Amino acid sequence: MTEKLLMPDYIFEASWEVCNKVGGIYTVLSTRAKTLQEVLRNRIIFVGPDIWNGKENLTFIESNTLFSAWREYATFHDGLKVRVGRWNIPGEPIVILVDFMPFFEQKNEIYAHMWANYGVDSLHAYGDYDESSMFAIAAAKVVESYYRYNISVSEKVIFQAHEWMTGMSALYLQKNVPEIATIFTTHATSIGRSIAGNNKPLYDYLFAYNGDQMAAELNMQSKHSIEKQTAHAVDCFTTVSEITNTECKELLDKPADVVLVNGFEDDFVPKSSTYTGKLKRARKSMFRLANCLLGEQFEDDTLIIDTSGRYEFKNKGIDVFIDAMHRLNQSPKLNRKVLAFINVPAWTMEPRADLQGRLASHEEYTTPLNQPYITHWLYNMDEDKVLGMMHYLGMRNESYDKVKVIFVPSYLNGDDGILNKNYYDIVLGNDLSIYASYYEPWGYTPLESVAFHVPTITTDLAGFGLWAKDMDNVKGISDGVEVLHRSDYNYHEVVDAVRDTVLNFMELDKNQVKAARRRAAYIAEKALWKHFITYYYQAYDFALRRAKVRMLL
Repeated sequence: MTEKLLMPDYIFEASWEVCNKVGGIYTVLSTRAKTLQEVLRNRIIFVGPDIWNGKENLTFIESNTLFSAWREYATFHDGLKVRVGRWNIPGEPIVILVDFMPFFEQKNEIYAHMWANYGVDSLHAYGDYDESSMFAIAAAKVVESYYRYNISVSEKVIFQAHEWMTGMSALYLQKNVPEIATIFTTHATSIGRSIAGNNKPLYDYLFAYNGDQMAAELNMQSKHSIEKQTAHAVDCFTTVSEITNTECKELLDKPADVVLVNGFEDDFVPKSSTYTGKLKRARKSMFRLANCLLGEQFEDDTLIIDTSGRYEFKNKGIDVFIDAMHRLNQSPKLNRKVLAFINVPAWTMEPRADLQGRLASHEEYTTPLNQPYITHWLYNMDEDKVLGMMHYLGMRNESYDKVKVIFVPSYLNGDDGILNKNYYDIVLGNDLSIYASYYEPWGYTPLESVAFHVPTITTDLAGFGLWAKDMDNVKGISDGVEVLHRSDYNYHEVVDAVRDTVLNFMELDKNQVKAARRRAAYIAEKALWKHFITYYYQAYDFALRRAKVRMLL
């Protein structure tokens, strides 16, 4: 008979991205919250940094009544500066935002404590290490205070720390509130990301790398140290995909106890007539932008392609995307116009005033603007990698080019000054998306694409790509997802494969395209949290049982 899984009475989760959208971890937390809120009902509590400094934060709804007695206790007894409210997302879970700045006065003592008790090396810290660590300690103090004030020892409590930034939270609580079971989740190993980002071959040599040695070579000792020591110390160590678990085994000398595959909710995807209307408006906006920038007309049979995500030029496959579009433009098989968008935030100075002027009019333009391949001016135009590669390849969006590449280097949050639409109101206008990642622990961007019925090209070096590859009847782009094999040394083969896949997609007739879009949505449905939340339940059970044993020792 299978033993029943232990479930917590309370869950606390700490992350730098609580009410603070930076990257994919925000998506993990914010989409999963509704599922856990339905199970625990206000006993899932997120802890995040209070970094808005009086500015309006639309994701945080502050409450003056929620936990009012504890807030007073935390302020006057524990010296904590906190704000309590709800996260403005489906499920509206409770959030505690903490001001971590006062802990800088204790920084040296905190680091000495972490060295003495866990061997965490903070000596080589730089950049965001101090800020993250002070938040981690502040978050742990919040959980400790709330636990002492509100929760009995008979109740089962989980604390989950996300990424190296909150590793010290888990270590602090395990020593000072040992009744709480700890989980640490690395969404990407800091040293693995650094190896890949520094153009060193990660995968073929992974078995030979020593994480500590590479951390010293790449000046990553402190981040690597907190990540490694936390992974070894907590009750349950987790990561988000099998490909990242392989990294953990080799670089942290610790395999994950449970792999927490990333899911999502599709409540942000419009349905039926609303979807159709938004799709038409998205394509109209992109065609209008292209006309104003390029001085050219685009019919609806123009293929619209995009890539998006963080500006990690190699890791996210942005270089592959540009090169593939260059080769596509040179292909004699290409018989349609292509608009290829690079929606990747860069060091943006301001939206182009000349482009804004054109967009504000109702005129149809027949002449291009100067530099007709970028929508916003950058502070570092001469050093920007996207522009540099396009210039090197001679990609200037000439009138005779069938493939036009447009760089939108701004967050698409509705007020970028050019498109003025949210990313989710643009992505569904694409015919195809490309995420030819070299380093991608999971990959929300291709998952979001297929959720919007947009077929996608990804690689088997992305967690999502590996997962999709294992699905039945997913054989290629006609099934909604094309998973290309990528390694340390097959860059040119991948570029050619992207080009060829786009050409193959263009050969599909309307019914085949509709079928591919339906298959894409089907794949996305399989990644909903209702399917993946069971992995979290396994991690909770693992941590609670391990903590129980730890308490007896």
